[in-house]
Amino acid sequence: MDIRVTLDGRPVEATLNRSPAARDLATLLPLTLDLEDASGDLLVLGHIDTSSDRLARAERITVEPASGPPRSPYGKKSLMSPAAGPATGKLPFVVWVLAAGTFLMGTTEFVIAGLLPEIAGDLGVSVSHAGLLITAFAVGMIVGGPAMALATLRLPQRRTLVLALAVFALGHVVAVLSGSFAVVLTARVVTALATGAFWAVGFVIATAAAGPGNSTRAVGVMMGGLTLANVVGVPIGSFVGQYTGWRGPFWALAALAALASVSVGRFIPRTERWRGQVSVRAEVRALRQGRLWLALAAAVLIMGGVLATYTYITPLLTDRAGIATGAVPLVLVAFGVGALGGTAIGGRLGDRLPLATTITAAAATAVTLLVLIPLSNSPVAAVILVFLMALTGFTVNPVVTSLAVRFAGDAPTLTSALTTSAYNTGIAASSAIAGRALSSSLGLTGPALVGTVSAALTLLPLIVLALSGTTRPARIVARHTSATGPCKDETPAMNTH
Repeated sequence: MDIRVTLDGRPVEATLNRSPAARDLATLLPLTLDLEDASGDLLVLGHIDTSSDRLARAERITVEPASGPPRSPYGKKSLMSPAAGPATGKLPFVVWVLAAGTFLMGTTEFVIAGLLPEIAGDLGVSVSHAGLLITAFAVGMIVGGPAMALATLRLPQRRTLVLALAVFALGHVVAVLSGSFAVVLTARVVTALATGAFWAVGFVIATAAAGPGNSTRAVGVMMGGLTLANVVGVPIGSFVGQYTGWRGPFWALAALAALASVSVGRFIPRTERWRGQVSVRAEVRALRQGRLWLALAAAVLIMGGVLATYTYITPLLTDRAGIATGAVPLVLVAFGVGALGGTAIGGRLGDRLPLATTITAAAATAVTLLVLIPLSNSPVAAVILVFLMALTGFTVNPVVTSLAVRFAGDAPTLTSALTTSAYNTGIAASSAIAGRALSSSLGLTGPALVGTVSAALTLLPLIVLALSGTTRPARIVARHTSATGPCKDETPAMNTH
């Protein structure tokens, strides 16, 4: 087969050899490999015949058919290596389909807070006891996300997403048909497990479909679905629940999830032949990288900083800033708009300047929260700072998520689940600490102080990452799985440093 090969931006004369594995490899083209120490025993390099002595020293190699790239199963771009250059053009449609799914799952996670009185009265429990429905979902996401990622590792990605949405819908149906708090609580845990599985696989598909040059932008769009849920989904769900009871929004979420599962089955292509030989051992081995844990630590701390303050923002606005209770939802909308803008900014800038973007945004978040403490007695200043808190804080999220998945190399599914667990860990831990601060002598400004410290601590792992110089994309090793199993000469991916 005639191919075009580019080594570090320079074309070289090369051909694929005539081995059966090389013919299988041709179905994966075009592709780009970002290599740190290229070796001839890698699958791709092992089947390229060339006289160039630069092959072994290459840091980036691009291989494509001489007649032009074939159509990718995700659209115009290749699954393995689209957009190897700068982030340009439109994202694949599949990314927007996944964002719709995260919108539904974000809505169900947070809408419960606005329906607690109705749920408590209907199920015969106290409001504080009904709050366990929020805790159960968070714990299900923290523990269940990684567990479900490993449990579904060998399932085709499309099937995993469809099953996750189906279980998500079924969990809501079981909840609305039951009058038992225990059953509703169990349904929430099961729903959280399905959400964790969707997030884990969804992030992997989105980053792979968008390619190295647009991966952070794709993550930003997916997380934008979650943010939009807070801006639109949660207020609408709470409003509807006031008139139909809490079961009305749950019925709507079940129906929309069922519709989403059909859409995923329609628009997410079969990717079994594009996936590598999956291995639990490889997924766990990817966690040995220190830089991956630095990215996860940044995710915990920045989310903890923002949510520590946001969780108790209502008493700060009403009792200290003097904002009327009826106007608080408008301030929360401003927070949501800021969060949506932050994810968009992070998605746009994160691929080109990941650490500069995150360090600047984390520092700005810490400063904003610090300034909020003395200026929160002014309603105008408080509203502006709440908006800025969301704008700067949520800029970090898509970037550190993309970095974590990138650092995991060819075993990203468990890492993707762990990023979701990291965010929920930050939410749970910071909310608990902020609650204690609120009850202490710090009073209403206590949560903002906790948030300031957490946001400032986010700078530590980010600065270590910057100093270590490890932001180059992890190696993408092309693999091919046939109907009878992997190619015999397929070799494991080497770890990046």
